[in-house]
Amino acid sequence: MKILILAAGYATRLYPLTKHWPKPLLLVKEKPIIAHILEKVETIEGISEIIIVTNDKFFHQFEAWARTFGSKIKITVVNDQTTSEDDRLGAIGDINFVINKCKIKDDLMVIGGDNLFSFDLKKFAKFIKQNKVMSAVGLYDIKNPEMVKHYGVVTIDASKKIIDFQEKPKTSKSTLISMCVYYFNASVLKLFKEYIEEKDCHDTSGDYIKWLCKKTEVLGYEFNGVWHDIGDIVTFYHASVTFNG
Repeated sequence: MKILILAAGYATRLYPLTKHWPKPLLLVKEKPIIAHILEKVETIEGISEIIIVTNDKFFHQFEAWARTFGSKIKITVVNDQTTSEDDRLGAIGDINFVINKCKIKDDLMVIGGDNLFSFDLKKFAKFIKQNKVMSAVGLYDIKNPEMVKHYGVVTIDASKKIIDFQEKPKTSKSTLISMCVYYFNASVLKLFKEYIEEKDCHDTSGDYIKWLCKKTEVLGYEFNGVWHDIGDIVTFYHASVTFNG
């Protein structure tokens, strides 16, 4: 299995912190956010490569950081060639770009490069293996019905199958939200190209998951622990002070 870290955004809501520096390389507890992620990734058995997809603006910063990180797993930094918010590929566009650019034939776990969490990814990998999963979405219970309007909200059945997905609903009985943590079996990777050609939509990963649920079984895996959604300066500083993952 390969790991893909999505790090090609421009994080304009965090300006001026991210005007000349990528969000995943911002320091939390004296380590870049992406370092916290990769330390969790490295505990998973059978990972052959970690791929970081970024943009032309921040490509050299990620390359320099990767050389100093000292991972036991091969790290490849990929430049999606975009230069601004205006021409960015978006999450689904970047995943499809990497699948084609790196000729990926392996199972793929995708993680947002701004995800800061204390979760044990080994348990997620075990869930995938035990259930012979084709596709899976990491879920988190935010418990606050008022907050669901900011996220993709998921309903699962007793078998953990996703039976409903709503992108930023005004109200919802479910408080389970979709995180940017995904697993895709090698056999379903071709569906990214199909989705882009059919929908002409590269950005919102939630829309892709909703579409994918109609094509194949998608399971939800609920993570327990601490998770910070770092979207602006307030949430970043809150994570910087409180995170202990």
